[in-house]
Amino acid sequence: MRYKVQIAPAANRQLKKFSRDAQKRLRVGIDSLADDPRPPGVKKLIGAEALWRIRIGDYRVVYEIQDAKLLVLVLRIAHRKDIYRKGK
Repeated sequence: MRYKVQIAPAANRQLKKFSRDAQKRLRVGIDSLADDPRPPGVKKLIGAEALWRIRIGDYRVVYEIQDAKLLVLVLRIAHRKDIYRKGK
């Protein structure tokens, strides 16, 4: 089963702030979630019911998996030092 990957508008704005090289690497990692939304190294975030996190270099991608709809919704993309801060 192949999942559909959607990037939330806020996450898309965050993605555009990175260099072109970083954007390419992040896009490849995000696109790979369509084949396997729970790849090796994925972590379920503590305190959040349905949020998952993958590492792509120094960046983190936080997303939600909706198995019933075969949908992966990317919510946040940020550098590892900023991803978990409230209000960012």
